[in-house]
Parts: sequence; structure tokens; C-alpha cells
Amino acid sequence: MPGAQAELRAGQRMPPEIVVPRPGQESVWDYPRPPRLEKVVQALCVTFAGETIAQTVRGYRVLETSHPPVYYFPPDDVRWEFLLAAPGKSFCEFKGCARYWSIEVKGERSDKAAWSYPQPNHAYQPIRHHIAFYPSRVGACSVGGERVQAQPGDFYGGWITSRVVGPFKGSPGTLGW
Repeated sequence: MPGAQAELRAGQRMPPEIVVPRPGQESVWDYPRPPRLEKVVQALCVTFAGETIAQTVRGYRVLETSHPPVYYFPPDDVRWEFLLAAPGKSFCEFKGCARYWSIEVKGERSDKAAWSYPQPNHAYQPIRHHIAFYPSRVGACSVGGERVQAQPGDFYGGWITSRVVGPFKGSPGTLGW
């Protein structure tokens, strides 16, 4: 098998069976660590409570071993009137310190439904102030018109489409991957 599927990384366990991608698909086991940042020209969209919260063709995606892609929206393509700063922060060894955002529309609220990196580490400066959304905490997310599934476990916020195969980190028993 090509790429990361053919080798074990020092100290990293891999699942017993990795899905072999078909033509036009990608395996999350071929994604790098540290993660790679890529521009996205496909249409990205997030809705909540009947409103479009973010929509762009100028997004980025972060690709990291064992995770479905995480998509980031430029600040100019986000409807900030629906986002509220949420308490708490987290730290990513690669991207730096993240802050969280809640969404409120017509009295409906989703706490910590999104996050951003106000001062990301050098390699991730292009996503400074960009917003990423948890698919499980909004109404719907789509890539190129395809509705995504949320990454299992609700911790990482990856977007699963028909283009990406796993298995994906996040389900019970996968934390050691």
C-alpha cells in the first residue's frame, strides 16, 4: 500500500484494517503528521436553524493522519452576527491555542460549535482568524454540495465525505492511533 499505510510511525498504533481508497478517494492514513494545510476551491457551507452561517469557495482544509479533513472559512465569509465568543481554550501542538464560538439563531443555540486560531503557529498563519465548525453541532455542513458526516467522537471536528476513507480516529478504542 502507498504512503503512510505501508509503514508504522514510531510510537503510533494503526487500526487492524485500513480501507483502500478507490479512484477519486483519499485515505486519512495517507495524510501527514504534522498536518498539511491546503486551499480548497470547492464550495463549503454551514447552516444552523435555517440560516446560512458560513459559505465560501476560499476555504482551507487541514489534513492529519487518521482524521477526516477539518475545513476553515475566511472571516469575511462568516456571518458574525450569529457567533458569540464562548468560554474556554484548547491547545494543538501544531496549530497553537484555539478559542471557541457558540452559534445563536432565532433563539436556538449551539455552544462551542466552532473554533478559530487567533495566533496560529507559523505554518498555519493562512488560517489565522478563520473559523472551523463541528458538523455535529450545526444543522448541516457541505463540501461541493455533498452533505458531510461528523467525525466520530465529536472531539476533532472532521468532515467526512464520500471522497475520504478511514477508519477515522474518534470512536471508542481509537485514541491510541
